[in-house]
Amino acid sequence: MSPWTKKYQPASTAKIKGQHVAIAKLVDFIKNYKKQKKRSLILHGPTGTGKTASVYAIATELDLELIEVNASDFRNADQIEQKLGNALGQQSLFFKQKLILVDEIDGLSGTKDRGGAKALNQLIKTSTYPIICTANDVYEKKLSTIRKSSELAQFHSLQYITIYNELKKIVTQENITVDDTTLKSLARRAGGDLRGAITDLQTLGKKITTEDLDYLGGRAQEENILQALARIFKTSDLKIALEAMQNVDMTPQEIMLWLEHNIPLEYKKPQDLVRAYDALSRADVFLGRIRRWQHWRFWVYAGALQTGGVAVAKDEKQQGFTKYSPTDRILKTWIANQKNNKKKIVAQKLAEHTHTSTRRAFKDTVPLLKNIFKHDKAQAAQIASSLELQNDEIEWLKA
Repeated sequence: MSPWTKKYQPASTAKIKGQHVAIAKLVDFIKNYKKQKKRSLILHGPTGTGKTASVYAIATELDLELIEVNASDFRNADQIEQKLGNALGQQSLFFKQKLILVDEIDGLSGTKDRGGAKALNQLIKTSTYPIICTANDVYEKKLSTIRKSSELAQFHSLQYITIYNELKKIVTQENITVDDTTLKSLARRAGGDLRGAITDLQTLGKKITTEDLDYLGGRAQEENILQALARIFKTSDLKIALEAMQNVDMTPQEIMLWLEHNIPLEYKKPQDLVRAYDALSRADVFLGRIRRWQHWRFWVYAGALQTGGVAVAKDEKQQGFTKYSPTDRILKTWIANQKNNKKKIVAQKLAEHTHTSTRRAFKDTVPLLKNIFKHDKAQAAQIASSLELQNDEIEWLKA
């Protein structure tokens, strides 16, 4: 069974709901690309509002060859040049015009993405094909160079009644039993995220009551970890499980802790527990390899084992409501370790720029840096930009 987000994906831009201004700009940008002063268009706005779906729809309408890449797969400038540069430099295999989609450019930056934004920006400036990027928050500092080279089209959170109307069509098509009050509650809980609401609808099954919504919690623009856990534990559909954590603002290590604590609350059969913890332990192996070797592609395998592996570990899903909760002891240990890691990360960045060892940087340079960040805001800002420090690292230096 395929995800309903794919099954009911809009076939044309006319079916993208609530985004008329942004869609008009997208259509004009692609149709009149040769006249455009800027070579890229960034579709920005909350999750689940139709950004990616609109690109697929217009590619179908205009019979374009769509090439999609995800910016989170780019760890440095060389990878961007290799993956995207080749696509821009080659002719279409189908003798069509190309349309390039760079999805989720929010995920471009990070400690291993040195030069990534600059490389993407350079490809945008020289592209002969339309490049459409998507982002949740286009005004992040790390996207400033790309933003200056691109047109912007904003997607807005959808009104709950728009989401309700779309869910109503699916309910009829799939023969789902649910009353209007419950369906409207589901639409409100989506927080403007139509894609998430459709996934929720599929997760809840063929008969939905108000009590079933307790599984979901509220989205508040970012999916709740409790809701994501319910998707994993309450489904045997691998595709649904694999998408469960996509919009949860947590690291794989934090997700690991939540799963580790809540698996025995949901899985009661010994064989289910064995398989679930086996999948989780294998995910932990990949996370360890990432930390040790910096092989970032292992994120894919770790995530698949955490979500899909745990979901298919059970013979059948447990009926009824399960109250999921964090484990305070482990999470407090995790938070303490994260604070200590900030010291190490800052020292590593310093070592790279000063051509010295991490130990030497931590011992000799970090104390000086902390003094600068406490007393000289201007110089601190320059250093933070040069070292590509994250906000939490800056706060640690100020403390």
